[in-house]
Amino acid sequence: MGKGNQTCVTEIELLGFSDFQSLKVLPFVLVFTFYVMALVGNTLIVIVTITDSALQTPMYFFLRNLSFLEICYTSVTLPKMLVNLLSETQTISFAGCAAQMCFFALFGITECCLLSVMAYDRYVAICHPLQYTLSMNQMVCAWMAAGSWTIGILVAFGHTISIFTLPFCGSNRISHFFCDVFPVMRLASTDTHKNEVAITTTTVLFILSPFLLILLSYSLIITTILRMPSAEGRHRAFSTCSSHLIVVSLFYGTAILIYMQPSSVQSQGSDRFLSLVYTVLTPTFNPIIYSLRNKEIKCALRNTIGASKLVPFTRHHTNQATCVSLAVK
Repeated sequence: MGKGNQTCVTEIELLGFSDFQSLKVLPFVLVFTFYVMALVGNTLIVIVTITDSALQTPMYFFLRNLSFLEICYTSVTLPKMLVNLLSETQTISFAGCAAQMCFFALFGITECCLLSVMAYDRYVAICHPLQYTLSMNQMVCAWMAAGSWTIGILVAFGHTISIFTLPFCGSNRISHFFCDVFPVMRLASTDTHKNEVAITTTTVLFILSPFLLILLSYSLIITTILRMPSAEGRHRAFSTCSSHLIVVSLFYGTAILIYMQPSSVQSQGSDRFLSLVYTVLTPTFNPIIYSLRNKEIKCALRNTIGASKLVPFTRHHTNQATCVSLAVK
């Protein structure tokens, strides 16, 4: 790390599953099942939003980015978690811990920003439909997605460098199943108050602020929907937002509970449980939520699966016509 940082710790011991040492197989099977479901579900979303001509809209462009993020997000922590569950020593190298923290923060912050961008997309589509094509053209969408990734990269690298240039010459054990910011920072052999302030500031800027923008967007969306004279129109507008709202609630609810509370009152047990929710359950349920509550996605999935099974030509094109019809509506 350099002359100014005499690092004694060469590896980090992850004790997140130490309570389940006698039942290693059960948590392994559960985590592996959820990981496979997350990979398959999000990969299908990426494929259908690329290949289906009816889904070439800003909403599905951002959904594709979100699903790709979820694939990366789970792959940062879950493979190592699965290895440790079956290993005698649940360790990760010091450099591997730094890399895991960096990429976990990168994908997490990027997802926060992307979810707020998706809320803005729904706001323009519902509150300003006549300006939607101009306001959310391909260039604007690309810049919004790129901006989300750029913020994630800058914040992640900044925090990782600031934490892993601290001296680590004491304990190397953390009561967690991956290298999260606060558990690792507590191992530093120095005062970390400035780092905690920096992390809290970042949390407010890039987790809480996007969440407030989402709340503002949806308050305006709901106001506009309630003014619609047609009950069918209100139902259709609500249905396009409901999936995103559920995903936002799952992701932000757990993230805010973990990263917004003072470190002095954080409970290791509750933190581990909440971390499991947003690292394992949320990425698994996101594609299910979007596919079950979205007719266009269901049609696209049916076409993709039907084509792979060599369904009759006429049936395939009938389904495609149905999806195009839904997209036009």
